[in-house]
Amino acid sequence: MSFLELVEGPLFLIAAAIFLLGVLWRLFGIIRIGRKKDISPPKGSAAKGFVVGNLRHFFPRGIFAKRTMVHIVGGYGFHIGLFVVVFFFTPHIKFLDERILGFSWQGLPHWGFIIAAEITFAGLIMLWVRRISDPVMRLISDRDDHISTGLTFLVLLTGCLALQESHDALRATHMAFVNIWLIYFPFSRLMHAFTFVLSRGHSGATYGRKGINL
Repeated sequence: MSFLELVEGPLFLIAAAIFLLGVLWRLFGIIRIGRKKDISPPKGSAAKGFVVGNLRHFFPRGIFAKRTMVHIVGGYGFHIGLFVVVFFFTPHIKFLDERILGFSWQGLPHWGFIIAAEITFAGLIMLWVRRISDPVMRLISDRDDHISTGLTFLVLLTGCLALQESHDALRATHMAFVNIWLIYFPFSRLMHAFTFVLSRGHSGATYGRKGINL
């Protein structure tokens, strides 16, 4: 068995299993904590507040937008770009079809992937530069933030190097970093990809129940 077959076969399955079980365990732990019972009479809908709280936070309030514009542009560029790169790059679609899902969809043309990848890189770099240059962000950041950023950057970089699929070693290197990233994901702040819904929803539900407009 070649290294490429190893990282795309058994090691990928192990990494994917750790990723899935880790994410589910973290989410279960958060939900299990529950919330303190509110004995005050409700003045609004907590369920509506949960939904509105999540939707409202996708759009920054004008009073803060100018002061956090770098974060907004970098954040949206990175996250939207990453979603496009992962789910609309033709080799990724083929991999998901053959190894996981059993069905496929239309992928991006080559030029579309290049643009999406450049936006993703630019967004990630903007966020990291802000993290190390802004005094407040630097103060609240720790080793995990930088490791998460570094691993994500290496996954993207090796993926772009393997773009032409001209050498198995490049593809194997990319998959090796993908596997490491999947294993690290549930135990890091990368989990915010899932927990942000619960966090925003909890605040929204609390405000909604109290009748506060979000």
